Amino acid sequence: MTLAMYDLAIIGGGINGVGIARDAAGRGLKVLLVEKDDLASHTSSASTKLVHGGLRYLEHYEFALVRKALKEREVLLRNAPHIIWPMRFVLPVDEGMRPAWFLRLGLFLYDHLGPRSVLPGTKGLNLLYDVRGNPLQKRLKKGFAYSDCWVDDARLVSLTARDAKQRGADIRVQTECVAIDRGADHWTLQLRSSAKEVSEQAKTLVNAAGPWVDPVTALYDADSSAKLRLVKGSHIVIARKYEGDHSYIFQNRDGRIVFAIPYEGTHTLIGTTDQPWRYDEGPAKISDDEIDYLCSAASEYFAQAVTRDDVQWTYSGVRPLFDDHSQSASTVTRDYVFDYNDTEGAPVLSVFGGKITTYRVLARQAMKTLKSALQVETEDWTKDAPLPGGDFPEDGFDTLVGQYMQRWKFINEELMIRLVRAYGTDTANMLGDASDRTELGQYFGAGLYEVELQWLAAHEFATSAEDVLWRRTKLGLRMNDTEQKAVVNWFSFHSSSRESLEDKATGSVT
Repeated sequence: MTLAMYDLAIIGGGINGVGIARDAAGRGLKVLLVEKDDLASHTSSASTKLVHGGLRYLEHYEFALVRKALKEREVLLRNAPHIIWPMRFVLPVDEGMRPAWFLRLGLFLYDHLGPRSVLPGTKGLNLLYDVRGNPLQKRLKKGFAYSDCWVDDARLVSLTARDAKQRGADIRVQTECVAIDRGADHWTLQLRSSAKEVSEQAKTLVNAAGPWVDPVTALYDADSSAKLRLVKGSHIVIARKYEGDHSYIFQNRDGRIVFAIPYEGTHTLIGTTDQPWRYDEGPAKISDDEIDYLCSAASEYFAQAVTRDDVQWTYSGVRPLFDDHSQSASTVTRDYVFDYNDTEGAPVLSVFGGKITTYRVLARQAMKTLKSALQVETEDWTKDAPLPGGDFPEDGFDTLVGQYMQRWKFINEELMIRLVRAYGTDTANMLGDASDRTELGQYFGAGLYEVELQWLAAHEFATSAEDVLWRRTKLGLRMNDTEQKAVVNWFSFHSSSRESLEDKATGSVT
């Protein structure tokens, strides 16, 4: 039996993998992407949720990386205004830390290294009179406010994958690549899922497995040497610490910085750490030392201390950084590095590092690297292509909510805002012709109805309650054990019908 030949096989369903899949599929290539778990189930859902240039990278003279990232902020904001939005960051001046003149210089560079048409520039603050100084200790008298963007990182991944699928890519979650054979002109991948084990062939391979790039490489090159430096970053989530939609960026005594960011309306997110990580440690999880570190760092600035008792949820991820032999984990480059090889058989591109903010330009650069192997044009088509649900102006969110409130009058404003924040214009496709709440199906709590579960299973590759409650939505923060169990039961009951949901979705929504 002759196997179908893909132009490109991608291993890894994080932001880099789905970004490359989308870009390649949009160029007419036949693309296969496999992910052993859920999309964004590791590093790409464990970020600090920012689309930013990386202010602190200026201290390490990574001007090219900062400029590249700053140029992308408004591109991504324009293409996904439902899941990315502007945010102001308050940086207090703290005696004994970086002096005010140094911070002002860095922020001047930050404002001018990249284009900025929507985001406002830096302003000085008198924290004794500005309302944003109220939650802070009174010793903090001055500060600065500058702009970056917030992003729902896990949704960015799932929507990018959704767009890739709509453009023809074959996206397979819960599918592990267990063996790889490199031929002279093609690759053969042995893939294992719960249902079956199959082989697939592709002309070119992209290894975008994030923290597992090295182990995947070892499947086809037993003599390969490790090129990754694995660094764990952890976050804590507490009840909302302050009023307002701004964030804080605090300088810590060890030279690092810690963010405090509004999270899901009712919480505050605090992070992150930089800790070396090894494969034998098992799944990344926060340590007691990391919790103490983040509580202590935040307590240095907030008037009311943050304690371990305040912590309601934590998450950790592993950054797959290219090993540039820096002594400190916090100074390892966050820029991406490619390793391309076509001299020992079929072409392979391995991706090391990268940032949420630069995923689109990373994908574009991958296409340029693979141009000869795939015989594909490399014009940038993604710059002006909205992600699903993002086809409305970046300043049109409130207008869209108002329009949908008029159309679906039985949905309250709080729920409609959440839906539009998550799905944008796809909210209308999800709600369809529903005329009252009963037509939304079973109610699970915290504003979650069956119609949303059906949408996520059919269109966004969700296969479990965890996929929904802790990645595609964060409703696990608001639901009790009984409510969460009901979602678990729904997926257990409907697991056999997921393929039919997807088939129905393919025919009903474009």
